[in-house]
Amino acid sequence: MKRALLSVSDKTGIIDFAKELVEMGWEIISTGGTHKALEDAGLKVTGISDVTGFPECLDGRVKTLHPAIHAGVLAIRGNAEHMKQLAELKIDTIDMVVVNLYPFKQTILKENVEREDAIENIDIGGPTMIRAAAKNYQDVAVVVDPEDYNKILDELKADGEVTAKTKFYLSTKVFMHTAHYDSLIASYMMKEAGITGFSDTISLTYEKVQEMRYGENPHQKAAFYKEVANTKGLLTNAKQLHGKELSFNNINDMNGALELLKEYSEPTVVACKHANPCGVASADTIHEAYVKAYESDPVSIFGGIIVANREIDKATAEEIAKIFVEIVVAPSFTEEAFEIISKKKNVRIMELKDIMEKQPVGSIDIKKVSGGILVQDVDRPLYNEEELKVVTKKAPTEQEMEDLKFAFKMVKYTKSNGIAIAKDKRSIGIGPGQVNRIWACQQAIEHGTNHLGAEFVKGAALASDAFFPFPDCVEECAKAGITAIVTPGGSINDQLSIDACDKYGIAMVFVGMRHFRH
Repeated sequence: MKRALLSVSDKTGIIDFAKELVEMGWEIISTGGTHKALEDAGLKVTGISDVTGFPECLDGRVKTLHPAIHAGVLAIRGNAEHMKQLAELKIDTIDMVVVNLYPFKQTILKENVEREDAIENIDIGGPTMIRAAAKNYQDVAVVVDPEDYNKILDELKADGEVTAKTKFYLSTKVFMHTAHYDSLIASYMMKEAGITGFSDTISLTYEKVQEMRYGENPHQKAAFYKEVANTKGLLTNAKQLHGKELSFNNINDMNGALELLKEYSEPTVVACKHANPCGVASADTIHEAYVKAYESDPVSIFGGIIVANREIDKATAEEIAKIFVEIVVAPSFTEEAFEIISKKKNVRIMELKDIMEKQPVGSIDIKKVSGGILVQDVDRPLYNEEELKVVTKKAPTEQEMEDLKFAFKMVKYTKSNGIAIAKDKRSIGIGPGQVNRIWACQQAIEHGTNHLGAEFVKGAALASDAFFPFPDCVEECAKAGITAIVTPGGSINDQLSIDACDKYGIAMVFVGMRHFRH
């Protein structure tokens, strides 16, 4: 008689699965809550202690950790010496192991979980048993996912055996499952132990959110994965209310827009294209903010991403509906607003509650390179207020200082070399991703002049994501009538730019913090 050991925390489908096995003549061995559930369902079940001859002990911590179980799982059926030893020890083989592990993830995601509770939900016997079965996959079918029950039953009914191909597939799932499980435990323990910085090894685990329509290009496949954590306000918690399936670029663009949005507390709209901001504005209402952001660059916003940190109302939705956009993200939508935007069947409407919540302290940024990854702290701070330094004879006015701060937030999320120009809580022009700073500066001024007019550029503030290596950018600012500049400073040629600002009556502020974005 074939024997299956069933011991699951997730009991989805387990009773029906066990019934089918019994009908096919299998003996069922089980433990604890699974044993009780199967017996209550009227199934004949052999208790684990009846197999081991040893009672479960230590509050159930020890039950399957016994030679009568592991020898029955690990014995290679084609090895005569193995089978001889089993016969001498009077141990029967176990042909299927159906186990999923203690709910460690669900436990640590609870609010205010106690460490003792988390530790108690670290499974010991389960991982040991499924790893043993996975190692001996030629002879043992091991199941950790209820989604595989039907596939196994179909094969048993068809051939009386689980195919070798399926057994290897199931074995592979086990090691993926235990790697994920152990990585969760390691991450939790590191946080509890206060281990910070970059350790000698790194084990990261993510769970798939969804398949993407395609990657950066249509011929590339892609998927979206999320961290296993309680993370409010982050993109992985966004709920799609309407529209076609998301692509890789949609996710990347949304992320860039959301990171910038979180820098502002007033009602703010960020329009983004290819992960670069193209229109940013704050105002008393989200409707006014949207109109200002749109007018800043009505060309680039077409086919872009719009994110807002307040509810989208009817008036705002009517404006958005006038153009084609890929995605609209907001904490909520009024019924009228949703109805207006959703008339366009392809636009994605994304609801992200707690949209202003930032990434938790200790978050990391990861970039893939050929053969490895680059890991760094998330670029959280904008600057240290006490390090702001006016370096020119002319100090910025109160309004200019507000514009400088607004612009510096924008440039932090603009691809380097990046320049951003702002005035009256709105973007005037943005120059992203140029191979030299003067081009980025000229582009930002040109965009502002073309879309809003030269009068909007005059009196505006300009921010650079890194220092000016030469005074050429100051010269361009003077020509356009820009009256204040903010840069990190730090060039050996800083004085040349300072002298140029003094020559043209431009205020310059150093913040001492660079924000390259590659």
